[in-house]
Amino acid sequence: MVHVPTRGTLPARVGPQIQNMPTYGPSKMSRQPYTDPVQYELEREHVLNKHWLLGGRSEDFPNPGDWITFEGHGETIIITRQPDGGVAAFHNVCQHRGPAIVGELKGCKARRFTCPYHGWVYDTTGKLVGVPEREDFSEEHLRDVRAPKVAAAEWGGWVWINLLGDDAPPLAEGLGSDIMADLGAFNMDQMVVYEVVEWDVPVSYKAIVDGFNEIYHVTELHHSPPEFTKACRKAAFHVLGDNYMCFVPRPQHLDKWDENFDHHKWAICHYVVFPNTVFNCNPEHIQVFNPIPLGVDRTRFLCWQLIYPGDQSDPEYADYFNKMSDHWATLKVVVGEDISIYEQLKRTKQSSGYKEHILSERECKIHRYHETIALKIRGKNWTDVQ
Repeated sequence: MVHVPTRGTLPARVGPQIQNMPTYGPSKMSRQPYTDPVQYELEREHVLNKHWLLGGRSEDFPNPGDWITFEGHGETIIITRQPDGGVAAFHNVCQHRGPAIVGELKGCKARRFTCPYHGWVYDTTGKLVGVPEREDFSEEHLRDVRAPKVAAAEWGGWVWINLLGDDAPPLAEGLGSDIMADLGAFNMDQMVVYEVVEWDVPVSYKAIVDGFNEIYHVTELHHSPPEFTKACRKAAFHVLGDNYMCFVPRPQHLDKWDENFDHHKWAICHYVVFPNTVFNCNPEHIQVFNPIPLGVDRTRFLCWQLIYPGDQSDPEYADYFNKMSDHWATLKVVVGEDISIYEQLKRTKQSSGYKEHILSERECKIHRYHETIALKIRGKNWTDVQ
């Protein structure tokens, strides 16, 4: 029997007594954040380099010496499993003359990392421990050299990284207690990866996040049936500082619509962690979407399908596994429809006919997301302006 998430004692998030929409109303916003290279560099400095980012799945490097890399927004990071089971991370940059220390995406049982250019050697925390022909260098110059540290922490079966290193706030501060409690009900740390899919998308990462900050598009783009469109009108949106939660009742459970509605069992639960991580949770499986910027108008778009583990010789689990396989095949088609729109955005992103967005009140999270980025660039948080 696979895990069945339930709300338990957690607060009700959707129901007839719950306000389902923040009071922001309709709005307009400029196209500038999607196409301006100066804006992108400011985001790299003030957002992407200062907030917790999804670094990878913990199960991909389970044993001491195993490692993975994170590649995005001009940064390359090595994340390692330590002898005590913890994690460490550091910039994948040799401090001698700047090449990447490793060229592969992951590896196992490493005790040292050796730069392929001149053979400088680093331990699994990034500290420099070996220099060929060391006598030719100044000892003062080599003292305490290390690849710059990156903060790393695990939660939910994921490793998260923050380029602020020792100055990074706790991961719990970035995720927020509400999301950690609500999303935690799915026991992601006990789930396994069914498949990872990657797309190279010719638009800003923010355009992809926007698509997860509204459900207005599902009727037209994804040809959702009328009963799902009706359920979407009952969805509840919750703004939590930089982050968001959204809960869409599953149409077959609208008969349970009351003040005790269990969103974990009867809704699609959607969590957006600033700046670019999205968890789309059904009771039986989860998709995790991570648009990683590679440039102002290019994004590596990763999607994981997570399922609960089990024994496929057990008929009940085999039935679950087959249903999840079928559902995932359908969802990949849905994401492909999103990708087709990103291709259309590529065609128009420099058009003189494209100047601004006209947003409905049900797209308010889009405007809020871009306002959050603008605040961060100014060195502020929502608590400074509310």
